[in-house]
Amino acid sequence: MVPRRKFIKQSSIALASIVAGSNLLAACSKREQEEKIGIQLYTMRDELATNAKQTIMKIANIGYGHVETFYDYGTEKNSGKYWGLTTAELKNLLAENNLKTYSGHYQLNNFLTMGKGQDDELKQQAEIAVNLGQRYLIVPVPPMTLIDKLTLPDFEFMAEQLNKGGEYCKSVGLKIGYHNHFWEFRSYGDDKKTGYDILLSNTDPELVAFELDMFWAIKSGAHPVELFSKYPKRFEMWHVKDIDKSKPEVIVGEGKDSLPSMDILKDIKFAEVGTGSVDYKAIFKKADEAGLKHFFVEQDGIYMSNHYESIRSSFNYIKENLI
Repeated sequence: MVPRRKFIKQSSIALASIVAGSNLLAACSKREQEEKIGIQLYTMRDELATNAKQTIMKIANIGYGHVETFYDYGTEKNSGKYWGLTTAELKNLLAENNLKTYSGHYQLNNFLTMGKGQDDELKQQAEIAVNLGQRYLIVPVPPMTLIDKLTLPDFEFMAEQLNKGGEYCKSVGLKIGYHNHFWEFRSYGDDKKTGYDILLSNTDPELVAFELDMFWAIKSGAHPVELFSKYPKRFEMWHVKDIDKSKPEVIVGEGKDSLPSMDILKDIKFAEVGTGSVDYKAIFKKADEAGLKHFFVEQDGIYMSNHYESIRSSFNYIKENLI
């Protein structure tokens, strides 16, 4: 017979081992991946900068099936590197974690600026996208030197350049696209035409796709379903992010369009998908009309202490309610 004191000690050790094993299993458990649900990696930029391999593994373990990259052309010009990884190393890392990448964000500041228009940055970054096996090269933002100074001629030039960039991208197996923020929805002139209308109206649908960022569009007073109706099949990609219910105010319009961006950004707050004010069920019902091919969870700012729990929450809501 085992003495009572020894039995209690052995039982405690066994119990501790079971608990530790369970915790380890939970930490390493891999959920079945959902190929339709992607994430823009900018959401986890801090984690990627610290440990890219571990971050990619955890994203896959949550269940994401594909990722959208972002490339810092200003810092990594000509290097083709992401967080110290070569393009080939990143491609292998994604493959090891059963993650695909259909799209990436690439900066074309000079190419889209009147008076410049050089295509070297386009060609260099298109090569990166091709080497990663991507299908879309997405412009994430207008030229940074023009922010808060954009004019209708700037948007007209950008549309012209997007068409030219689209022709080049097509020649190497890509499609160029444009991702919005809120500047594009500011109106100009007596007819109140917006930069976004110019970009959509003046680009060739065969050459240029649009990635609709739901958060910024809705915060700018636009309604995604109305955009789908006005410009059917143009929105091949979406950024799916939610608006915190405490900050629903529109940030574009009279009295706001002349304000510096930093003043505008005080009136925004992001939320995990399904917890905010965006009616995603109504939006996803119009996916065919929009021309949707791929969508990505993105959250520019996460307020949870555990960022992985944030992207897990968004993933779960989409999987259980939207697809």
